Amino acid sequence: MFHDRATMDQKILSLAAEKTADKLQEFLQSLKDCDVANLLQNQAVKGKSPGALLRAIFKGSPCSEEAGALRRLKVYIRCLQLVESGDLQKEVASEILGLLMLEAHYFPGPLLVELANEFVSAIKEGRLKNGKSLELLPIILTALAAKKENVAYGKGELCGEECKKQLINTLCSGRWDRQYVIQLTSMFKDVPLTAEEVEFVTEKVLRMFSKLNLQEIPPLVYQLLVFSSKGNRKKALEGIITFFNELDKQHNEDQSGDELLDLVTVPAGELRHVEGTVILHIVFAIKLDCELGRELLKHLKAGQQGDFGNNICPFSIALLLSITRIQRFEEQVFDLLKASVVKSFKDLQLLQGSKFLQNLVPHRSCISTMILEVVKNSVHSWDHVTQGLVELGFILMDSYGPKKILDGKAIETSSCLSKKPTQLSCKLGADILLETFKIHEMIRQEILEQVLNRVVTRASSPISHFLDLLSNIITYSPLVLQSCSAKVTETFDYLSFLPLPTVQGLLKAVQPLLKVSMSVRDSLILVLRKAMFASQLEARKSAVAGFLLLLKNFKVLGSLSSSQCSQSIGASQVHVDVHSRYNSVANETFCLEIMDSLRRCLGQQADVRLMLYEGFYDVLRRNSQLANSIMQTLLVQLKQFYEPKPDVLPPLKLEACILIQGDRICLQEPLDYLLCCVQHCLAWCRKRVVPLRRGEEEEEEEEEEEGVYRELEDLLESITTRTIKSELEDFELDKSADFSQNTGVGIKNNICASLVMGVCEVLIEYNFSISNFSKNKLAEVLSLFMCYKKLSDILNEKAGKGKTKTANKTNDSFLSMKFVSDLLTALFRDSAQSHEESLSVLRSNNEFMRYAVSVALQKVQQLKETGHVRGPDGQNPEKIFQNLCDITRVLIWRYTSIPTSVEDSGKKEKGKSISLLCLEGLQKIFSAVQQFFEPRIQHFLRALDATDDDGEEGGGSVTHRAAFQIRQFQRSLLNLLSGQEEDFNGREALLLVTVLSNLSKLLEPSSPQFVQMLSWTSKICKENSQEDASFCKGLMSLLFSLHVLYKSPVTLLRDLSQDIHGHLGDIDQDVEMEKTNHFAMVTLRTAAPTVCLLVLSQAEKVLEEVDWLITKLKGQVSQEMLSEEASSQSVLPSHPVEKAVIIQLGTLLTFFHELVQTALPSGSCVDILLKGLCKMYTILTALVRYYLQVCQSSGGIPKNMEKLVKLSGSHLTPLCYSFISYIQNKRSQSLKHTGEKKKGKAAAVAPAMARVLRETKPIPNLIFAIEQYEKFLIHLSKKSKVNLMQHMKLSTSRDFKIKGNILDMVFRVEEEEGGDDDDEDDDDDEGAAAEREGQDREPATKRRRRETKCLS
Repeated sequence: MFHDRATMDQKILSLAAEKTADKLQEFLQSLKDCDVANLLQNQAVKGKSPGALLRAIFKGSPCSEEAGALRRLKVYIRCLQLVESGDLQKEVASEILGLLMLEAHYFPGPLLVELANEFVSAIKEGRLKNGKSLELLPIILTALAAKKENVAYGKGELCGEECKKQLINTLCSGRWDRQYVIQLTSMFKDVPLTAEEVEFVTEKVLRMFSKLNLQEIPPLVYQLLVFSSKGNRKKALEGIITFFNELDKQHNEDQSGDELLDLVTVPAGELRHVEGTVILHIVFAIKLDCELGRELLKHLKAGQQGDFGNNICPFSIALLLSITRIQRFEEQVFDLLKASVVKSFKDLQLLQGSKFLQNLVPHRSCISTMILEVVKNSVHSWDHVTQGLVELGFILMDSYGPKKILDGKAIETSSCLSKKPTQLSCKLGADILLETFKIHEMIRQEILEQVLNRVVTRASSPISHFLDLLSNIITYSPLVLQSCSAKVTETFDYLSFLPLPTVQGLLKAVQPLLKVSMSVRDSLILVLRKAMFASQLEARKSAVAGFLLLLKNFKVLGSLSSSQCSQSIGASQVHVDVHSRYNSVANETFCLEIMDSLRRCLGQQADVRLMLYEGFYDVLRRNSQLANSIMQTLLVQLKQFYEPKPDVLPPLKLEACILIQGDRICLQEPLDYLLCCVQHCLAWCRKRVVPLRRGEEEEEEEEEEEGVYRELEDLLESITTRTIKSELEDFELDKSADFSQNTGVGIKNNICASLVMGVCEVLIEYNFSISNFSKNKLAEVLSLFMCYKKLSDILNEKAGKGKTKTANKTNDSFLSMKFVSDLLTALFRDSAQSHEESLSVLRSNNEFMRYAVSVALQKVQQLKETGHVRGPDGQNPEKIFQNLCDITRVLIWRYTSIPTSVEDSGKKEKGKSISLLCLEGLQKIFSAVQQFFEPRIQHFLRALDATDDDGEEGGGSVTHRAAFQIRQFQRSLLNLLSGQEEDFNGREALLLVTVLSNLSKLLEPSSPQFVQMLSWTSKICKENSQEDASFCKGLMSLLFSLHVLYKSPVTLLRDLSQDIHGHLGDIDQDVEMEKTNHFAMVTLRTAAPTVCLLVLSQAEKVLEEVDWLITKLKGQVSQEMLSEEASSQSVLPSHPVEKAVIIQLGTLLTFFHELVQTALPSGSCVDILLKGLCKMYTILTALVRYYLQVCQSSGGIPKNMEKLVKLSGSHLTPLCYSFISYIQNKRSQSLKHTGEKKKGKAAAVAPAMARVLRETKPIPNLIFAIEQYEKFLIHLSKKSKVNLMQHMKLSTSRDFKIKGNILDMVFRVEEEEGGDDDDEDDDDDEGAAAEREGQDREPATKRRRRETKCLS
């Protein structure tokens, strides 16, 4: 019967309005299901609200009847198709879906399965058009899970929960169209899932990452994080981090991988923006779900233990830094990052120092490069990361900056490899801040403020690292900092309260800013002027330092250019053209004003004047137009202390230089410094200024200047002549004078003597420099030296008598480093015929030659301690380096061409021979060059090798050149060793070994030269026998330091332990020892403590490496177990790292096996051996615990592990107990021996007892370590089903019982012996106290003296 559609839907609605649904059911029964569906479709497509009709249909199709349920299914399927088609209006579609959701739970189980399958197939076949219908799927799955009865599924029957699981499994294993991935992920968050199902879904979503466009990933990540609140947070985070890590790697390699093909082609900017958005999503999710944050930290901490590179990557670091904005996690994150940075540098250091580890562990990129990559990436609007970066930078600098040491100095070296992990961490902090400063404008003000705050508030501790950072920041762009100049000027207000080094560093750092900002400069000058008249001496010194700096850097027009002065403003300063900003006339007025201020300082304390004299030369060198003003000032000052009458001796008024205020006597005028300054400035003007000024200036001015120079020269000439004529009596400083530090006269005489010696040195340099090798001048030089020498001898003699070595502290020499270099070259290398006669005057005096070399030594020592030398150009690294090269060339020639043996046989003089001094100088220089000039070592070696102009020495690499130098010193050492036993010079031999050690560090470990050096050192140790302990220690240390870079030294240790055992004998005196003779260097005298302590410290390093490897293995295993994907590959017994660890421990076991049987002398050897054994057992225990972990997944232990356990049971543990008995017997013998001495008994027993207690303290720890090892072996035996305990014998020394009758007897005997033995009781108490202390730490062996008698 035909009904038209309009009447049909009216009919359905009118029937639905009745109270009962019977007629409605009958009517719907009479229609075909497809007609009902079509009716609904027409209404929905026309935009009419189909809600009422749909409700009516559901009312007339109850699920209790099969027909009704099927009709519902048809309607559902049609509705879903409609919603997906996209033909419906949004409101209509939403209304339909809302109704479908409400009715879904009425469906019987089978139909729910059918409906769900419809969804699954639509998703797998890609039939979804807009994914809107997916909103219904969670409701269906939830309804299905709630069904308790079994439902037919596939070929069998399953309950609702199982059906849901199967459906999800099918869904996750099928293909997902990438445009619905986000909707599907979002859909799952509304489905109740078990942990296993959550894992299915998470893995599926993570697999989909690589199939999406980059822009689609952030919303997917967000949905995944919301979904992860159901569980499996770790998996989700791990997946996200790994995905972006891989993406970054591929992006960096710039190669398109197969999987991520679509993604790799994106520009870097887009990738970084996506990463930034993802990080923000994760941070937001963590704010809502703290558990997510905890999982993230746990995951990244776990990565620290095992394979570092899997978890820590630029993306995860950026993520961590963003999380620091959540207060709850801030501290934990910074602690984690700080620990990761230091661990990374420590691992790197460990790897660089051991070839054994390099072969086993692949080199991973260091965390510092990752963090700096994050800084670089943060330019792409990663504002959420920047604040964390700045904080991290300051945390690293604050935690690991230079620490205050005793004399208040903290020297940084330039070498990167020689730096400690803490120093590298501090440098990383500075790099982070500098790079962040360059990239982010917003944060510049904050960085600058924080740096300046630290400079001001931490003045008492070393802040060189902050000053370097400040200098780099300002150098980067002085103009940028003009906006922050207010903060800088505010800092100037504190200048007078800061220590001088800080002031100098700060002013040097802000110098480029002074050149571009008039206001900053003016405020500085105001501050300095105030400080000039402050009451504190430090403030006045700061003012002088500031003014000198300004004079150096504000050039007056007409001054020599940089190239003419060969000046460098200092490596860290920029060159800003001043004249574009200030005119030179203003500069000249400005500089002359400052000069005027400085002249006033010449009436102040000696310290202030001294600073001026030290600074004038540098000012003159940079600002030659001020020459006239400076030279005039110096002339006026010098005349005050010069005796003008030509026949008066001495030529200087020494009394005027000393200030006497009541009892206080102090130096008023540092005359030696004044004269030194005059001499250097005069030489500079004569050499540079006068020749360049000729013909440029008006004659009057030139004549005036010339007059000043001539007058100064005449003064110096007169002082020279009259000083030579003066006897020590003229200075009132002869031998009879009082030089004690306790009397006023003595102090005055000491000051005068010091001034005269300084003046002599200045005149020596002046006269040699102007001599042009005239014989008379050089004779004058020698006479001046004799005057210096007499005074020096008297002072040394008096200081020796008074035993006040502090008074004998050698004063710094006034000779400049350049002059020392020229003087040595002239004395040793000048072969010009015309100079020979005049130079022979100096060469014939051995004392003078020795003096020249010892001053060179002093200069190098000063460089090593402070990083610079005194005198002109002493702060200029370029000039220092040049002088070092020249001095080294001369010293090498002198040492190799006139060996010590030749020199010594000629004449025996007191003091060191010149050759030995040369060698000492070379040792110091090689060490200083590696410390401060590492990048320039190639230039240094090239400068030494005069023959190597054609590059014949194999292309001139550092290794080839170093090998050439090494050969020279090897020859010297061989000559020394091949001489007579009584002629052997231990001091020289040790210096040669130190030089060889320094040079061998320059060899590339993979080069043939390195192998040659190693085999040569080994040969020397094997074939030469010397009793000198320090030489033996030096040579053996060199052998070990080379050996570890070639291969592991365990076999070497084993051979040496056999030699030591052979020489010292066995703990069992009845055993006859077969002497092995692997190394002749091991003799009865050197075996203990020298070689013994050396091999034990080396064994400890090997144990540390093994421990590090075991920790790494444990970390990997625990990570694999956590991810439950333990591939059998990674935990197989043949794992190369495991194998290497077992071999190392096996060889070390034989090493300890030898030493434990050796009759070692009491003291440090025994103590350190016991500690070494304790460490050995601790690491064996760690290995056993590792295999306990491995057993869970692989079920067995390798055969070589069984052998190791067997070896430890047979060759080590029993011997350890014998060794403990041996020590205790020695203890009781020594106590008995001490007790037998009747006189001074109390005084003798107490120290002996204390020593015994100290030596036996490690015994309880060792026994505890052995017992722990055996305890875990029992666990491992059970787990692996291998009886590992069959090789372990229970030691008798722990198996005893107390016999009461004997105990009573002993007590009675002791009481009869008398209770007056108080000292004994005291000792017993002390022993008991020590035992209690041991018990607090670990179970101790309780053997008090009384008890030992009762043990059977």
